[in-house]
Amino acid sequence: MKQSTKLFGMIASGILIVTSFSCKKFLDRKPLQATLQDVQAAQGTLEAQSLGLYYTLRTYAGFSSLPWIDMHSIRGDDAAKGSDANDGKEVIAEFETFQYTKDDWATDTYWNDHYTMINLANAEIHIGDSLKLTDPATLRELGEAHFFRAYSFFELVKAYGQVPLINYYFVNPADGIRPKSTIDSLYAQIDADLDTASRYLPLSASEYGSNYAGRLTQGAANTLWAQTYMFRPNKNWGKVVSLCNTVINSGQYSLLPNFYDIWKDGVFGQGKNSSESIFEMNAYAGVNAQSISSQNQGQDGWGTSQQVRQDGAPLTWNLGWGWNVPTDTLVAMWDNTDPRKNMTILYSGQSDGGSAQGGWGATLAPYSDPLGTTGLAEKYWNKKLYTGNDPAQRQATGFVGGSGGAPWIDHRILRYADVYLMLAEASNELGDGATAESALETIRNRASGNLGLTRTILPHIAFVNQAQMRTAIKKERLWEFAMEGYRFYDLVRWTPASDGIDAPTVLQPLGYQARNQFYPIPQPAIDISNGVLKQNPNY
Repeated sequence: MKQSTKLFGMIASGILIVTSFSCKKFLDRKPLQATLQDVQAAQGTLEAQSLGLYYTLRTYAGFSSLPWIDMHSIRGDDAAKGSDANDGKEVIAEFETFQYTKDDWATDTYWNDHYTMINLANAEIHIGDSLKLTDPATLRELGEAHFFRAYSFFELVKAYGQVPLINYYFVNPADGIRPKSTIDSLYAQIDADLDTASRYLPLSASEYGSNYAGRLTQGAANTLWAQTYMFRPNKNWGKVVSLCNTVINSGQYSLLPNFYDIWKDGVFGQGKNSSESIFEMNAYAGVNAQSISSQNQGQDGWGTSQQVRQDGAPLTWNLGWGWNVPTDTLVAMWDNTDPRKNMTILYSGQSDGGSAQGGWGATLAPYSDPLGTTGLAEKYWNKKLYTGNDPAQRQATGFVGGSGGAPWIDHRILRYADVYLMLAEASNELGDGATAESALETIRNRASGNLGLTRTILPHIAFVNQAQMRTAIKKERLWEFAMEGYRFYDLVRWTPASDGIDAPTVLQPLGYQARNQFYPIPQPAIDISNGVLKQNPNY
């Protein structure tokens, strides 16, 4: 197959990269000593293409670094840019106070990286269709391509609304220029892709082989599919209930006993891909990785970007870039009796809480001022990424003595807890208060430390009426998923709301307006289309 254009030259290069080292890094495994032909014989014909999709998820910033954090997390009232006052100043105006721009590195990257993933998936699906491949291993790989295409379109439609529907393989760059498609047609494509993915993907990742724990499964497809039905203009609560029950009844997942264990990667990945993780971006850092530059390339964005930033503090707190930190609002409105609070928020100048609260027995340097002149520049930090300060993992990888970085941390994208909270919300909207109460209780009981119905910490919430339960579920989503990139989009999809928990009410004091539901289309994308692609309304 001749790949002569710049676009597919890039794609071909990505495939070559994957076949040479992606298997090694995919899931904390040693390199596979095999040729491409050997891999395809043991797996499917499209193995290299599928691994290229995971490589893109892990290394492209639009999926696993600052642009994703900006678009998903910092626009909520639970998270702020962080770092220090001199670093990324433009992000405060753009994402914290909703002064959106049409041409910025973060947003341009987010758009480009998602269409890169879509193009890679299109190419893989095209090959499978052209060769009429039907063996089980190759069908699994096609299921992965359909999932990643759906995932990318879903993130784009949440961020921008109407976007071009590029669901086909092309060689001539001009064939990739298309006008925006309706939101209904985009969701129809997402439905088609996730239907295929749910049929082609295996029930368990073990079907890929022992070296591939963490690859996509039916559970990932059905969980993502349930999410999509909650975001549509015409929500389908019945579909949400059905898909969530399918995931629960599969018997493949369970909540971890301890809330903080969800984010414990462990030495060389012992805690990755747990029973609560339905889908996560898998990162890797091997022995003495700090001194091996090739192992750090493209690997440090997610973990490193959210570690404590040193500034004027002692060198031991040079852990990362310090982005995505809790807000004063989150700290003030969160009840101190909720154990998740001290497992989510790390306080400057205080103990990290030790092992009982997901810490390592350290006391953080004190906050000094927004510049971090003589100490830390933020009062709070994201403790869900504090696994980056694991002394054993830092020693093993060589990230010690103030060596900033945590390239081994996975991004937990789909969690089993969300399946229960989606089931609770959808059941409540359908008038099934008993199921809503039970699903909500599953999450609250685990958060309490599994103390049971008679507990006084995070007490059981009985169903009284639909409005009361709706508000309880909304609040629970904030406490369970704080700092994980859910809050902004939850507030948007709840608009309008009589209980005041929606985007206009919660975010208006920060500058939110109705048009801010969708981001403006990046101006470079409009310019290159020669007028075919139109800007979003009110921009």
